[in-house]
Amino acid sequence: MIVDLGRGGAQVICATHSPILASVPGAAVLEVGEHGIRQTRWQDLAIVDHWRRYLERPESYLRHLL
Repeated sequence: MIVDLGRGGAQVICATHSPILASVPGAAVLEVGEHGIRQTRWQDLAIVDHWRRYLERPESYLRHLL
């Protein structure tokens, strides 16, 4: 639905921690952090980095939960 809205000329603001939603084709990705707000590439988002590291070594994260 977000992609269809964009194709129709709408602008959508979506605050998310989902790397899936942040990867919508053609999206301008803005990251909020200690630095303020800046435009960034999807692959440079901290949440994408965290998911990559989790998928590579889930035990390193799960040890904090179990």
